[in-house]
Amino acid sequence: MAALLFINIKQLVGVHKQNTVLRGSQLAELPILENAFLLVEDGVIIDFGAMYELEINVPQLPKNVIDCQGQFILPCWCDSHTHLVFATTREEEFIDKINGVSYAEIAAKGGGILNSANKLNRATEDELFNSAWQRLQEVSKLGTGAIEIKSGYGLTVEGEIKMLRVIKRLKEKSNLIIKSTFLAAHTYPLAYIENHQGYIDLIINEMLPIIGNEKLADYIDVFCEEGFFSPQEMETICKAGMHYGLKPKLHVNQLNSLGGIKYATQLNAVSVDHLEVIAGDDINYLAQSNTIGTLLPTAAFFLRMPYQPARQLINTNCAVALASDYNPGSSPSGNMNFVVALSCIQLKMLPEEAINASTINGACAMEVQNEVGSIAIGKKANLIFTKPIPSLAYIPYSFGTNLIDRVMINGEYI
Repeated sequence: MAALLFINIKQLVGVHKQNTVLRGSQLAELPILENAFLLVEDGVIIDFGAMYELEINVPQLPKNVIDCQGQFILPCWCDSHTHLVFATTREEEFIDKINGVSYAEIAAKGGGILNSANKLNRATEDELFNSAWQRLQEVSKLGTGAIEIKSGYGLTVEGEIKMLRVIKRLKEKSNLIIKSTFLAAHTYPLAYIENHQGYIDLIINEMLPIIGNEKLADYIDVFCEEGFFSPQEMETICKAGMHYGLKPKLHVNQLNSLGGIKYATQLNAVSVDHLEVIAGDDINYLAQSNTIGTLLPTAAFFLRMPYQPARQLINTNCAVALASDYNPGSSPSGNMNFVVALSCIQLKMLPEEAINASTINGACAMEVQNEVGSIAIGKKANLIFTKPIPSLAYIPYSFGTNLIDRVMINGEYI
């Protein structure tokens, strides 16, 4: 692959020296090079620096030199929580909600997660793959270069395995970094509404052995919430998954504080996601752990729920990431640019904090920080090229404008 030299970059953003998660006040530290150059070859970053260093660092210029006057270059977004594989959208429920129908009423008439499950189990693997591939293409054009995708709309042995096989196919075909999460413990299917232990046994005794044998997942997830899975049930399911090498990445504290964070940190979960509701010792457990708190502001936005207490988490020295929660029911968008803007506008995060949380910390929440998430020599050339803009803060400030000029994945424009 021919070398590409980018010169006169207005700002080269995210030139972190360490591939470690940023906590507390560190999150506001976003290292930037002004008037910079960047050299890419064979899909990776070869060199970068200030323009005055160019002649010393790159004495022989490559044939392909691109002038980036007025442009910013950032590492691609690392979206560490999505449900990208689903059969159909659910805009009819969106209308119901506008008309005042509650989530419980929607679920009672077959809506919600069970609606997605019914439709997914009727879809073929190829249909699911084709629609998910299209969504993956869309989010990559919006700057996402690494993404986690969950199962959880199957709720049967066949449905869950089908979803995970689709994700495996996406991994094989796409140039994006993709991580796969097993989320059969998303809700209880109708056949097990009165037999919770029976469904947990199905997950542990029938689904997990297939997943382990076919190496279909990297992580295991549980929706820990009232009316869904208790912290103790979450622990049981996670320990069974850990037997097959699946690390926990967990849904907790979206609607209630049940002790899920305490159990998750004791399990050394990679991340705990949602966190709209923080109470008691939740924040201390998270601050004293290696677990990352992943905030999903577009879900709160879409559901008209209180936003996550980002400032409280950051000020208590927690590690915070941002993700889209792309799914058909509560966050039907994978646009990480809007996630960054909403985090500044509603969560009161600084632009530097939101960008770090969506890049290096998002990468850490998928354990791919040695490959992506920052501008560093040897990392994949997964890059966002902005249109000419006046400042970094203009990115979240101008939330309704597409400021992306081009996106590069593995050194190739998409």
